[in-house]
Amino acid sequence: MPGVGPRSAERIALWMVAARNDHPEQISRAIAETRQAIRSCKLCGFFSSGEICEICADSSRSTELLCVVEQPTDILPLEKTNAFRGRYHSLGGKISPLDHIGPDELRIKELLQRVDQEKIAEIIFALPADVEGESTTNFIVDLLKEKRVNLTRIARGIPAGGGLESADELTLSAALSGRTKL
Repeated sequence: MPGVGPRSAERIALWMVAARNDHPEQISRAIAETRQAIRSCKLCGFFSSGEICEICADSSRSTELLCVVEQPTDILPLEKTNAFRGRYHSLGGKISPLDHIGPDELRIKELLQRVDQEKIAEIIFALPADVEGESTTNFIVDLLKEKRVNLTRIARGIPAGGGLESADELTLSAALSGRTKL
């Protein structure tokens, strides 16, 4: 499990074996129920208990602003800032030839459909500041250059090679407000 090192994993395993109550079974049931109940939002790819997530269903959010992120988990730190009141689109990864991940493995077609079907005025790219993130951004920008939509990226401030999950709320808030045109 992410974030659980060998020592923590050992302590958890020993606790589960030695537990004299039904806590391990309760945790197991909760995990199984969560995996069955939670799915990807059909619009943005975020976590949802229905077809559409709460963010996409929120009528108070701007439908003209779309923030493109690498993974659904990247939406969480952006939401914590309360600086962005638009909608999101998770690509589900980034183009990485070394890992055999091409554009067809990502949710790029769905993004293009959203641009054609929704009245999006601005797309904000919030992909990692690494080689794969930059090449993914550039690939999508090339696909969108003929569309009538402003293309921007969040301002830098997130360390090169760093992801959104490691940035604090103040840095993310400043990055969103200082985004630049592509």
